Amino acid sequence: MKTLCILFRGWCCLFLLVFMGCAGSNKAPEEAVISAMNLKQGKTILCGPADKELGAVSFETSCSEKVRKEFDLALALLHSFEYDEAEKAFAAVINKEPTCAMAYWGVAMSNFHPLWSPPSKEEFEKGSKAVAIAQSITGKTKREAAYIAAIAEFYKDPQQTSHPARCVNFEKAMAQLYKAYPDDKDAAAFYALALDGAADPADKTYAKQRKAGQILTLLGGDQSFHPGVIHYIIHSYDYPSLAAMALPAARKYAAVAPSSAHAQHMPSHIFIRLGLWDESIHSNMVAADAARCYAASAGIKGHWDEELHCLDYLVYSYLQKADNKDAKEQCDYLKTIREIYPVTPKVIYSFAAIPARYVLENRLWMEAMALQPQVISGIVWEKYPWEKAIIHFTKLLGAVHLNQMDTAYAEFKTLNQLHDMLVQKQDAYKANQVQIQLKASAAWIAFREGKSSAALQLMKEAATLEETTPKPPVTPGEVVPARELLGDLLMAMNAPGDALEAYEINLQDHPNRFNALYNAGLAAEKSNNLAKAGRYYQQLLDVSDTPEADRPELTAAKAFLKRNKTLAMEYQPVTGLLSP
Repeated sequence: MKTLCILFRGWCCLFLLVFMGCAGSNKAPEEAVISAMNLKQGKTILCGPADKELGAVSFETSCSEKVRKEFDLALALLHSFEYDEAEKAFAAVINKEPTCAMAYWGVAMSNFHPLWSPPSKEEFEKGSKAVAIAQSITGKTKREAAYIAAIAEFYKDPQQTSHPARCVNFEKAMAQLYKAYPDDKDAAAFYALALDGAADPADKTYAKQRKAGQILTLLGGDQSFHPGVIHYIIHSYDYPSLAAMALPAARKYAAVAPSSAHAQHMPSHIFIRLGLWDESIHSNMVAADAARCYAASAGIKGHWDEELHCLDYLVYSYLQKADNKDAKEQCDYLKTIREIYPVTPKVIYSFAAIPARYVLENRLWMEAMALQPQVISGIVWEKYPWEKAIIHFTKLLGAVHLNQMDTAYAEFKTLNQLHDMLVQKQDAYKANQVQIQLKASAAWIAFREGKSSAALQLMKEAATLEETTPKPPVTPGEVVPARELLGDLLMAMNAPGDALEAYEINLQDHPNRFNALYNAGLAAEKSNNLAKAGRYYQQLLDVSDTPEADRPELTAAKAFLKRNKTLAMEYQPVTGLLSP
């Protein structure tokens, strides 16, 4: 009888293990634990087609069928970097099924954003809590456990490891996941993203980015309708020497995920790299409209930060087409903005860069010298030394060109102070950005002081430093490329041959830039290379083929071509680069 009782108890436990879980396994996390994450909640807000078109995603989980649709929506949002909405969508899954471990993984991923700035303290804590809950839930598949273990590598040991080191840890874990599940499209896509996020900015071979691109190509590349695949191709090749490889994906991504504001904007990264101004303008007009729609739908007081990012790209593109009318309209609109949510570094960058671009591109030196930081609610400019440095660099260039040297010296002193602040913060990357400005500033000051040799050496150092430093992701490009400033300095020194070389090198990384094209033509003309001057001037006119184009340089280019009607005008229309 005793043996029968033991057997009976054993069968009962086996029954509970299979159907209910034995000893409380797969028990839902306590409500207080879930509440402590302080998840974003509410209806998913998208501005685009009514049926929420975000690409083709289908992810197998051990969660019930009742949350499958919501999970795939959340994952699609995550792949398009719609992080706030992705978190809300994963929270909706948790509300329906608190034992869905992968929903907590999704929350952790939504607060990671590997290609943007590091998570805030609050975001990191939320992600860490989500990982802990995901790990505590039993009944996960081996594959799900591997996904959760991978993101846990990013969130562990925050006091002992830096953000870049944690990104590398995540990359290594995703490599193992990708190896274990080679047929998992999302594992491959997230591994490619991890490679991009862990890439060394100083590696000019772009080894990890190229590897990411190869993985994504195996998944269908630009023929895919998976939002992660098509999106991450753009990020993997968002570099001057690689950008052309991402052009097909850039021209498709907005159509793959039309309900994502980021999907409307992101292609313009490649359009900017290749000097395709019309496509960049269209992309950012649509994206800015989507951002305004999102702000209104979400009840944001003021403007959503993504709108400011789009405006910077939009103004930059207008200026390269000599469309001062539309560029100034956006600058004037910027002046009306007083509140932004959330306040992020890319917002501050836009407030500094947009007006700086307008005055510097148009050589409005008096306006450049008078530039001041815009007053915006809740923003203390002193907290953003690099962004503030852009304004002082602009003021310095204005003062130097007007020969107001006392003002130039004062601005140079301020730039040094801002650089020191970044060094003290151990923000090496941004300190390096200001160091480029300091060298360029010192070069122009030295030139005004009659120290041409020192000026030339400093300007070359600035150009070399900038070209070995990757473009920050918050910007379409430097307010003025250092190599272009070197060309300007050489023109001021009456060395047009050397200036032409500088402009041509600059155009390799910045094709179809208005001032680089015009000054390359002018330098070639002064060097008596009339055929090359004609090609650059014609290219300038073709780039500025809009009724709104209004710059005196266009008049000069037309006059030259009228005098020299037989010159050959050969160039490559895709990148704007001159034919060899």
